[in-house]
Amino acid sequence: MRKKIIAGNWKMNKNLNEGADLVNELLEIITSSSMDVEVILGVPFTHLYMLASISDKFSVSAQNCSSQVSGAFTGEISANMIQSTGAKYVILGHSERRAYHQENNANLVKKVDLCLSHNLKVIYCCGELLSERNSGNHFETVKSQIEEALFHLNPEQISNIVIAYEPVWAIGTGVTASSDQAQEMHAYIRSIFKDKYGLNIGKYLSILYGGSCNPSNAHEIFSKEDVDGGLIGGASLNANDFSQIINAF
Repeated sequence: MRKKIIAGNWKMNKNLNEGADLVNELLEIITSSSMDVEVILGVPFTHLYMLASISDKFSVSAQNCSSQVSGAFTGEISANMIQSTGAKYVILGHSERRAYHQENNANLVKKVDLCLSHNLKVIYCCGELLSERNSGNHFETVKSQIEEALFHLNPEQISNIVIAYEPVWAIGTGVTASSDQAQEMHAYIRSIFKDKYGLNIGKYLSILYGGSCNPSNAHEIFSKEDVDGGLIGGASLNANDFSQIINAF
């Protein structure tokens, strides 16, 4: 059975006190029915150690890491530093990192390898722009993002990868991909992993939907066969909204 995952991506929001308040509020309202769901909080670097220490009900994730091991790279945070905080995951390849920081697949290979070598699991983001979907190139775009950054890994390493599909045109725009569109792409992603690594890897790979998921649409999206949860942006900053999404399976 594939793992169900709800990962919140706080992005550049919440100072330390606000972050602690949000998590404590979430702990008060989270229900026992959500315990079969792994809840991951993708938080700013400043929050990692504190939130990793608050509760074992959540896993904590960084939102990025350096492609370098260590050294004179001012402002960067290494995989080793992240691992030392108690964090378990790193989000890599998010569409905002690709767009605003010019991250490419070659750079992401280095980051993926460093994270895995420090026993950090990777939430790897992929997804197409509106222009790529409108031109019919959305499958090829997603396939190249996955193949070029992940397909050098062996099956054991792939077992520590979670895929997050982000239709970029549905992030922060108020537009959401339909549940059928989400299922279509998730099934396609699963098929390319099956083709590369075999039926077993493809069958158990967790694939999250990352496009404006909220309490009103989460249940419908999560009901699709190949959707195993969500990478949640804005709704993860509200304890009530986030808890409803956690309980939407």
